[in-house]
Amino acid sequence: MAARPPLVALKDVRLQDGQRPLFDGVDLAVEPRSRAALVGRNGAGKSTLMKVVMGLIEPDSGDRSVQSATRFAYVPQEPVITGETLLDYASSGEAESWTAEAWLATFGLDPAKSTQGLSGGETRRAALAKAFAEEPDLLLLDEPTNHLDILAIELLENELLSARFALLVVSHDRAFLNRVTNTVHWLEGRRVRTLSKGFVEFDEWSTKVLEEEAESLRRLTKTIERETATFYSSITTRRSRNEGRARSLQALRAERAEKMKDLPRELSLGVDSGATSGKLVAEIKHVSKGFNGRTLFKDLTTRIMRGDRLGIVGPNGAGKTTLVKTLLGELAPDEGTVRMGANLEPVYLDQSREGLKSDMTLWDALTPGGGDSIIVRGFSKHVAAYAKEFLFSEAQLRQPISTLSGGERNRLLLARALAKPANLLILDEPTNDLDMDTLDKLEELLEGYDGTLILVSHDRDFIDRLSTSTLALNGRGDIVETPGGWTDFIRQNPGFLQPGANPRPQDKAAAQRAAEAPPPAVAPKKTAKLSFKDAHRLKELETLIDTLPATIAKHDATLADPTLYTRDPKTFDATMRAAEKARADLEAAELEWLELEEKKAALAG
Repeated sequence: MAARPPLVALKDVRLQDGQRPLFDGVDLAVEPRSRAALVGRNGAGKSTLMKVVMGLIEPDSGDRSVQSATRFAYVPQEPVITGETLLDYASSGEAESWTAEAWLATFGLDPAKSTQGLSGGETRRAALAKAFAEEPDLLLLDEPTNHLDILAIELLENELLSARFALLVVSHDRAFLNRVTNTVHWLEGRRVRTLSKGFVEFDEWSTKVLEEEAESLRRLTKTIERETATFYSSITTRRSRNEGRARSLQALRAERAEKMKDLPRELSLGVDSGATSGKLVAEIKHVSKGFNGRTLFKDLTTRIMRGDRLGIVGPNGAGKTTLVKTLLGELAPDEGTVRMGANLEPVYLDQSREGLKSDMTLWDALTPGGGDSIIVRGFSKHVAAYAKEFLFSEAQLRQPISTLSGGERNRLLLARALAKPANLLILDEPTNDLDMDTLDKLEELLEGYDGTLILVSHDRDFIDRLSTSTLALNGRGDIVETPGGWTDFIRQNPGFLQPGANPRPQDKAAAQRAAEAPPPAVAPKKTAKLSFKDAHRLKELETLIDTLPATIAKHDATLADPTLYTRDPKTFDATMRAAEKARADLEAAELEWLELEEKKAALAG
């Protein structure tokens, strides 16, 4: 059987973006029923290329061919929802009203809901419902998992796997791409390379490609060095022969310059974990929290220790951000207690991007106090030099933030957050809009970070790579903690996040047998508690843990006087020794307190 022609094909497409060539000989074909990823760095032109595929942008040169009657549907990175109701919006294109209504329901939306005041997740789901309802031959999705929670992402994955249309998707979500794609188009160096396998094979393949190109560049450089030496050593030979060598050498240098121009700029990330915090970062005992009569989580008991990497997952609206703010002491719990550790220097990267106003410039955002320098992990650095580390050009410094892409705004937030020393780093949805190269750099940075990390994310791969334990909220007030990342959590708690999930048939049978079985005899519980000596010591330790931080702060304030050492060296030395002793006493007190608390819990059963 003959292969069907592609739905859309681009041949030798070129496009200028101002003075910069964006595409230089792009070839790309989308086959019927294929599920292709389009990957590349931020700013490479992925979104623009999708619009060229759709015919929304005309290339400067090259050919675009389309099968007759091919229908397209497109969900951009930032959809705009119009009309009075979601049904008005979803049926405003080529979709029948009943089909639009069915897809809105599939994505968990009320068709009669107003289009005003939608959350980011609702906006994304409405745009997806509209696209599916239009029953396209080719669906194009630009960062479709942004603002979706894990349940919505899994729903989208299942619908894409069972769909009959072709797919072209731009996404940074590795777990999503691993599951749904069977082809990868890689936009790099203004051209597209294609892998006829799923994204799960991409890392190994792309690494091999880059290694081969680096070797090609190395060989070219060696050839230029050899030809240059030959050229100058043969300067006494015939003039015409010399001119031929000069032209050849010039061509080789131009080829190398072209290849060097396409080498991507590297993102430079760094973080300073600041002063060492106490061994205990936070102790949470029987904590519950709710709003407007709805319980978000109840009876949470856990400890966060120095160096822990805690992942927090759950559906949108389940209370993940509220949980973070409760753990940090910013919100008071309705029940239970939260004890914060000593010497904490937290930095919080907020998913709402608070503090970034659309009319402020990038320069203003990096230097809120004014001036042309920024303190980066204790050292002064010119704002232009620091911005360059995050791939911002000097020309962008005076542009309003409203002109930045989503990925650029997230890089700006990272630049602001990582400038400050932090022994407790809280990242709330840090992966939104970031390309995979930036994500890889961020993961590498966090893997080497020796402070404490709290990570809220819907990116399952990100959680898997970084978390040592995972707290999950299901939106019904339940909360569980599991050692490890997302995969460990889902294996040990199947169905926990599903809304109102019914037990599987085998579970129903087991539940019936359990209901019919007589209750087991319960032996009288033997109560046990700490000895009087241990209980008294525990109270002493709690007093020490509460008072020693103030003593340390007092000593530090004395040592902060820049004239103290020259004016009174004896007092300086004595204060330094006292501060070091207080820190050591606090560390020892925390360790002993933890041991007694664990003993107390074990005795209580």
